[in-house]
Amino acid sequence: MEILAFGVQADERPLIEEAFAGHAAVHSLEVFLSEDTAPIAAGHEIVSTSVNADLGAGVLEILAAGGTRMVAQRSTGFNNIDLAAAERLGLTVARVSYYSPYAVAEFAWTLAMAVNRRIVRAATRTRDFDFRLDGLMGRDLHGRTAGILGTGKIGEAFARIAHGFGMRLLGWDVAENPACRELGMTYVPKDDLLAAADLVTLHVPLMPETQHLIDARALKAMRDDAILVNSSRGGLIDTAALVEELRAGRFTGAGLDVYEAEAGLFFLDKSLEAIADDTLARLVTFPNVLVSSHQAYYTEDAVRQIVDATLANVLDYRAGRRSENVLVPRAT
Repeated sequence: MEILAFGVQADERPLIEEAFAGHAAVHSLEVFLSEDTAPIAAGHEIVSTSVNADLGAGVLEILAAGGTRMVAQRSTGFNNIDLAAAERLGLTVARVSYYSPYAVAEFAWTLAMAVNRRIVRAATRTRDFDFRLDGLMGRDLHGRTAGILGTGKIGEAFARIAHGFGMRLLGWDVAENPACRELGMTYVPKDDLLAAADLVTLHVPLMPETQHLIDARALKAMRDDAILVNSSRGGLIDTAALVEELRAGRFTGAGLDVYEAEAGLFFLDKSLEAIADDTLARLVTFPNVLVSSHQAYYTEDAVRQIVDATLANVLDYRAGRRSENVLVPRAT
């Protein structure tokens, strides 16, 4: 059995080869799956994809025509997949429903602290042997309020760290998490959370109901000195609206590991190209904004779990089994 894996990072490749050894041959590609690259998959029954793959109807049709019967996505989110088209084409689709929540929660905290304590600006200065402290003043987070939108496994992990800082916890979710309640979290309406929180962090999936969850209205409801962190999905924030608020001098800062138009940019070297995305270009110029390239999940522990789950999905497909990871079951 040979599997074609798209969008494989250099650090990820040996972990994939190690996990799949003895089960299947994996041909790893750095290129991401798109309409241009989909024809490469011809003759491969199983294709594995990364989070930023284009799995719209057009790409799925190319895959199906080339003989692909299973798509194993190496991520939890699946907003990039046209599931209805996959079912129509008889394609089995599986994802990774769980991996280390600590990887993402810890990185979200890394962004929050880096923004709060001006770490990027400080590091840039000291590299130039400028050791002044002007403009580097942060705030104690102890005793302040963390607002957590989405209190599932990752939100809970973030809340536990916030609790360790001695922060007051506010939560918003469609279902309350008893473990967060035990930490002292109070669940409140979204607008109340935004109005009270010194630190707002997003840990909800991207779906039609959460698209631009943080829109212009929500941003205006936030405190002028708040910190906004997003390590979930870029589409949760209306980036153009965020830029307008930042231009007006609002917010201590923002830490963004994701961006709503990141496909075709993130995970790629664009350093020698002109970036046509004016919103992103403006966003990264703010001294109080830190943008990273969708790396919150990227720890050895989490990637190993993702790879192991992907292998299990492939083996389940071959054996005709169905697990909680299956989004579109194997056609009978």
